[in-house]
Amino acid sequence: MKNSSFYRRDFIKTAGVLAAVTSSGLAPSLFAVESKERSGPKIGCTSWCFHSFAAGTNPEEAIELIGRIGFDGIELILLGRDDITNYWTGPTINRIQKQLDRWKLQVSQFVLFQPVVEGLSSLNPDERKRNLDYFETGCKIGRKFNAPVVNIVAPWPRELGQGQGYIPRYYEMPNPQPDQKYHINMTADFDWDRIWAQYIDTTKACLERAKAQKMKMSIEHHTHTIIPDTTAFLRLWDAIRDPALGLNLDVGWTLLQREYPPVAVHKAGPRLMNLHMRDIDGAMRQFVHIGHGVMDFKAICDSLKAIQFEGFLSIEQDKYPGDMEETCIRYLAMMKEYLA
Repeated sequence: MKNSSFYRRDFIKTAGVLAAVTSSGLAPSLFAVESKERSGPKIGCTSWCFHSFAAGTNPEEAIELIGRIGFDGIELILLGRDDITNYWTGPTINRIQKQLDRWKLQVSQFVLFQPVVEGLSSLNPDERKRNLDYFETGCKIGRKFNAPVVNIVAPWPRELGQGQGYIPRYYEMPNPQPDQKYHINMTADFDWDRIWAQYIDTTKACLERAKAQKMKMSIEHHTHTIIPDTTAFLRLWDAIRDPALGLNLDVGWTLLQREYPPVAVHKAGPRLMNLHMRDIDGAMRQFVHIGHGVMDFKAICDSLKAIQFEGFLSIEQDKYPGDMEETCIRYLAMMKEYLA
């Protein structure tokens, strides 16, 4: 574990406060009340820090944990198309909203998981229309929580990576065999110019649906997607030039691709809508628990102050072995120090 003033002071103090409040049975926590009074950037947590990505997963236990820890906001996620009718029903939404109100948690973004809208990058108009309908339905669910933003990870072209699983995770060869080459499947008719032009039009169509629900839209970059980094997002934004479109900057995926996150913050500037915060190891391949890696969170926060960012910084830590609740407590105290 890295040495820092945070580990010497704030983690002990924060853990003590949380333990005392939890044992007292008070709700919401004193720590949560304190965090709500802070101006400037807000500190959030993705619900899937504490639940799986399986369709049908209930996030309510995760919401309880996140509220008890004391975050300002939470990101909720639509994990599967069947969940539209099987989980995100009126009674469920009303029950979750009461839970959010009790903990004074704002839904900073409502997220549509990649399988829900993967066909947004299709060149087939019928498939695109179906996925635009799923996108619109996701916006309507998010709006019921007063979420200001609907979020997606940028899709990858349907002509890329077929049969290779979740292609953004295909970025290394840890044990290559003799004569084995790094290879991504591409169809014979792969046409980048056509794919890019169509994605611009599809993003405009998504924005129309988001704005109809009085929401903005953020796109997150991942490896091998149509928007793999900040520069690609800026190219998309310049083609559309709509202030309702913003970047969801994931600092872990940014550094994995050797782009320095504080510079990416400055590059995105006013188009930066949200951040996903995670740590990464020295080889820049494994997303280890926050505080155990090499991510310079203070430098990121300094850049956010410089551009006067006022959105959310939400922890999105992969299911790396270890205590996720402890990691979230540590992250919250760290951000309070660096954003002060």
